[in-house]
Amino acid sequence: MRKLIGDKAFYKKILAVGIPIIVQNGITNFVSLLDNIMVGRVGTEPMSGVAIINQLLFVFYLGIFGAISGPGIFTAQYVGQKNDEGIRYTVRFKLLVAVLISALGALTFVVFKEQLITLFLHEQGEGIDPVATLDYASKYLLVMLAGLLPFAITQSYAGTLRESGETVVPMTAGLIAVGVNLCFNYILIFGHFGAPKLGVVGAAIATVLSRFVELAIVIIWTHTHKERNPFVVGLYKGFKIPGNLFVKILVKGTPLFLNEFLWSMGMTALTQCYSTRGLGIIAAFNISNTITNLFNVFMISMGTVTAITIGQILGSGDMSSVVDTDNKIIAFSVVLSACLGVIQACVAPFFPLLYNTSDDIRHLATMLIRIGACFMPVGAFLNCAYFTLRSGGRTFITFLFDSAFLWVVSWPVAFILSRFTGLTIGYLYTIVLALDFIKVAIGYIMLKKKVWINDLVN
Repeated sequence: MRKLIGDKAFYKKILAVGIPIIVQNGITNFVSLLDNIMVGRVGTEPMSGVAIINQLLFVFYLGIFGAISGPGIFTAQYVGQKNDEGIRYTVRFKLLVAVLISALGALTFVVFKEQLITLFLHEQGEGIDPVATLDYASKYLLVMLAGLLPFAITQSYAGTLRESGETVVPMTAGLIAVGVNLCFNYILIFGHFGAPKLGVVGAAIATVLSRFVELAIVIIWTHTHKERNPFVVGLYKGFKIPGNLFVKILVKGTPLFLNEFLWSMGMTALTQCYSTRGLGIIAAFNISNTITNLFNVFMISMGTVTAITIGQILGSGDMSSVVDTDNKIIAFSVVLSACLGVIQACVAPFFPLLYNTSDDIRHLATMLIRIGACFMPVGAFLNCAYFTLRSGGRTFITFLFDSAFLWVVSWPVAFILSRFTGLTIGYLYTIVLALDFIKVAIGYIMLKKKVWINDLVN
């Protein structure tokens, strides 16, 4: 047990990195929850339309995260090495791919908007109008496109600040942004204070405004505190990236980008499989995912803590403590996620009552929330294992571990069961989640073999 439980100094150090990230993610998800409830009060069709678009945008968001994660590995290790020039190169790489992916994402959504939305519209007697749902989704998407580029640039800057140990500023920017989002949602969705009642369009406008506010805060602070962020000096001068480093980042980063992109597409494909049980499933999953994301804040944040902490230790060359630190972070995450899972299961029947929808959809949402709660410790282990492997640059292994498994195992099972059996959504969802126990075994073996201990920058 001493190998899994740290002393006070250990937890103080981990929480110093983790608390700002947890607070930011927690408040962001809490405001997202409130936003979701506001749209849910408008009606089931608007809620379903917004949920479909958010599932599609999820692919873009994770594509951005994947694209900046590759250079982020090098950033964390350059920080450990105290190499400002190296950090500068990685930031330039992040900004280049952020602009490129934003342009490609916007083009894809504009050209294939209707085809993508209709993949989720399966009418099976829930009394939900698919034509109205398509209309709400289309209007919401067109406004949300304006927020793609500011989101991508913000993540490039904020990711670098976190990897440098500065987690408070991204947290503060995120909190202000979600406050802006919440206020304008209240004003524009329902038409308060003399504003027009815009419904889902108002929700999209509020989100886009918050993206620009967050971007402005992060950029202004970073460039006005050069003594704390020396990498910004000459950041845009020539925009040079050494060829050998560019290739190294590309080699290590491409599997991460492909992993996040394919994983997010795989999760979207799973949702599409679940939607064959009826359009009401989309509404139920929207309710379930909203509360689950709030309870998963700690688990997701611990993945970032793992990446930052392990990356900096590897970059400093202190290999003697890296395994012990990683084991304790994983144990901490799993235990607390299990406790949060119990609480989530207990509140499951009450949360769906906040939505203006049918009793059948509320019942489905309650069931899905409880099923998700049972698998929270599994998700915590897999999340930390993924970021541990990634911190040492074992990006191809993480690709196989994460998205390849989803497409080779999880999605085929979901596709077959959804098309060729009469299983209800509860059994279908549980079986697909239970497949992750295979990943747990694989992840445990990879960690024990210590294949992830790898210094990339020295």
